[in-house]
Amino acid sequence: MDAGRRLRAALDFLLYDWLQVERLCERPRFAEHGRETFDAVLETCERIARDKYAPFNRLVDTEEPRFDGRQVILPQASYDALAAYVQSGMMSASQDHAIGGMQLPFVVEAAANGFFSQASVSINTALLTVGNANLLMAYGSALQREVFARQEFSGLWAGTMCLSEPQAGSSLGDIATRALPDGDDHALDPLGPRYRLHGHKMWISAGDHELTENIVHLVLAKIPDEQGRLPAGVKGISLFIVPKKLVGADGRLTGERNDVALAGLNHKLGWRGTTNTLLNFGEGSHPVRGQAGAIGYRVGAVGQGLQCMFHMMNEARIGVGMAATMLGLAGYHASLDYAKTRSQGRLPGPSGKNAGSPPVSIIAHADVKRMLLAQKSYAEGALALQLYCARLVDEQRTGGVEAAAQAHLLLELLTPIAKSWPSEWCLEANSLAIQVHGGYGYTRDFPVEQYWRDNRLNMIHEGTHGIQASDLLGRKVLMDGALALLGQRLQASIAQAQGLKDWAAAAQALEQAWQAVTQAAQAAWQGGSPERALANAVPFLQAFGHTVLAWIWLDLACVAQAQGDSPARTGRLAAAQYFFRYELPKIGAWLAVVGAQDMTCADLPEDAF
Repeated sequence: MDAGRRLRAALDFLLYDWLQVERLCERPRFAEHGRETFDAVLETCERIARDKYAPFNRLVDTEEPRFDGRQVILPQASYDALAAYVQSGMMSASQDHAIGGMQLPFVVEAAANGFFSQASVSINTALLTVGNANLLMAYGSALQREVFARQEFSGLWAGTMCLSEPQAGSSLGDIATRALPDGDDHALDPLGPRYRLHGHKMWISAGDHELTENIVHLVLAKIPDEQGRLPAGVKGISLFIVPKKLVGADGRLTGERNDVALAGLNHKLGWRGTTNTLLNFGEGSHPVRGQAGAIGYRVGAVGQGLQCMFHMMNEARIGVGMAATMLGLAGYHASLDYAKTRSQGRLPGPSGKNAGSPPVSIIAHADVKRMLLAQKSYAEGALALQLYCARLVDEQRTGGVEAAAQAHLLLELLTPIAKSWPSEWCLEANSLAIQVHGGYGYTRDFPVEQYWRDNRLNMIHEGTHGIQASDLLGRKVLMDGALALLGQRLQASIAQAQGLKDWAAAAQALEQAWQAVTQAAQAAWQGGSPERALANAVPFLQAFGHTVLAWIWLDLACVAQAQGDSPARTGRLAAAQYFFRYELPKIGAWLAVVGAQDMTCADLPEDAF
């Protein structure tokens, strides 16, 4: 069975048996859909990923983007893949019919997009465009939605997010890009209050290319006061639409290039099929009406830029988690195929001492099974987590008032986990996939080394592990009712599992783990010192994430247990059992330093290193 078929089998179980997404069709927004529609979407995306993405994953890794002095050069495969993606309708899959969308549930859209990330994660850059357009649909004016978002959903234009700067990195309060009102009539421009931007943005994925006829940059910048001083901190940040090519109020290109210039391409360990850029705004490389300054149109109110941008950032964080998940699955499937066909060694015991006996396939060795089962538990568990979060998005959008509010709160709490847990543990899965291959895994003769390189980025971009950990322990667990609500969901699964003979012990282990997590969170904040509470935020993130994944696996096991016997059922139950016996016990060491407010790391002076 190829990777696409394996993924499809997993998705069928998760969508239909576990999440029961067909019930969404009882809601007015999705009433015209059914399983037949969902299956057709999954089959279409599987086919496109198989034909237009997977065969070129190595090509885009070896033929990196290059700049010829005039434009960025990409392989033809990148153009063909994007064209096929746009033609499939997936750019606007969950949008309203009125703007050309299919009104698909977001959980189905997320599942279908998984095929592309598994086939070639660095070709699949369309999701940034979708996130950009979704932000504009939420916060843009009616004309901004019509001119910019609609063109992005059509696939004619692409979109980016421009946050980081060379000197500031993730410290967005320290950005120095400035936006100056463009003339006395700047507030009257129909596309929004018009400014001229000056500054530099770093690490901009898909920041320059010729895949589309225009690129819509969403740029964070600060508006100086009357003395020319930039406001301090994140509350002074505003958000601007800065198109690569200027646009009229009728949505047509004016033929004039905006003052946005490619300053350089970053050469990366992985994700090499996606351009990653340093952009200069307003340096006079492309003067507009004889002046330096990139023309930008403000989105939302002055000083509300970061609040708006979080709409795209949170969507991108879940997207990063899904990309990490799919790379973990790709490595697992590759190493599984290798383990079944590679013969080496003999099993312990009397028969293994006979040198004349034939070698066994390496999957017969217990340690190889351990590595494969670890990968399965990480990657398939992460996939379930991502789809659960996507299902929360649908509940937030279409559920009743109370259900929508609960979904919003749960999604806030789980977003740091949805981003960080797959990016750490599916990376570990990729490392194990290399190990299963042995020395061959360390060569480019097999794809697993590329999967690891591609996945290594995911612990960094859209908020590093440390940022996600501080967000979780410093803000999310302190939100009123958040931990209690998640605890209720865990208790429901625990109660169900306690009635199953084979899973009662796991239910008890999860209950004890959740108590330990909540107690550690309280102990961390005892005394009220952020410095002490957050000194071990990452170990807390790891323990919290493992506990959430144990809950996911227990819930999956309860569903699988009720199904008829099959190899797939046996594998799922084994992965759940593995997670409870090999993974969940790890949280004790992580929580010990959190609860003790251990300051070993924080207190060590610089000169001691």
